[in-house]
Parts: sequence; structure tokens; C-alpha cells
Amino acid sequence: MAGGIKVIAENRKARHDYFIEETYEAGVILTGTEIKSIRGGRVNLKDSYAEIKNREVWLLNTHISPYEKGNRFNHDPLRKRKLLLNKREIIKLSAKVQQQGMTLVPIKIYLSHGLAKIELGLCKGKKNYDKRDDMADKDAKREIERTLRERNKGQY
Repeated sequence: MAGGIKVIAENRKARHDYFIEETYEAGVILTGTEIKSIRGGRVNLKDSYAEIKNREVWLLNTHISPYEKGNRFNHDPLRKRKLLLNKREIIKLSAKVQQQGMTLVPIKIYLSHGLAKIELGLCKGKKNYDKRDDMADKDAKREIERTLRERNKGQY
């Protein structure tokens, strides 16, 4: 927990499927049992995305599991959740999404001084050949690291 920030969940698939142009920090409006589930780490961002309607940003398809001890006060796991951003940021995001065909994807959810925050990425989709290039680069880096480790082992 560095500087009062504790990462709860990350959307690694987003980094694989999209080029992330910009990131924004947004607050989330939650019910009582949702924050308890988030603190317990029971969140899935895999297929989630955000959309802008009526100058408001909404988080969709984020699965926050029901709280075990929540009885009748539990929430719907896939309900729409409102994100809190500045008016200027919302207008800027809206323009980029409409004109440039970009997507708003949640990258990670974390607790910052006890409050749930979402890192929202303004993303552009990758083509299949881009994904293959990234995988080839990653494999090459891994191979270089492996050979350097083996060489350094022999020096001691």
C-alpha cells in the first residue's frame, strides 16, 4: 500500500486489446455493500467499459460480487454505476469518443485513502497484427533477460 493506495483489481486484457492514449482518475458512486465487496477484492473488470450519456459517465458490465453478509441490502452485481469526473473532463472525453472513435475502458480499481477510484483509459482498439507484434516484442525481451541472467550466473 504505497501512499494510501491499494490496487484491488486490474484489467490486464485492456492493455492487450487497446492502445491506451490517456488515463483519468474517476470516483465511483457505490452502495454500502458494494464498497465492502470491493474492500474484500471481489471485483471483475474483464468485460467492463464506460459510456457517456447526457453529460454523465456510466460504468457498465463491471461485476462486483454481492457481499456475503449483506442479506436483503445486497446489490445487483452488474448494475450501472455513475463515475465522478469534472465537467471539463467529461466534455473532452465525449468529443474524443465521438470524433476519433475511441473507447473508455476501466484499467484498474483501487482504494485511495479509503475511497474507491477507477483509472479510466481513453483507448484505441488494436488490430490482430498489433497484438502479434506486442507478443513478439515481449518474447524477445524475455529471451534477452534470460540470456543475461545465464551470463551473469557464470561470473560469480
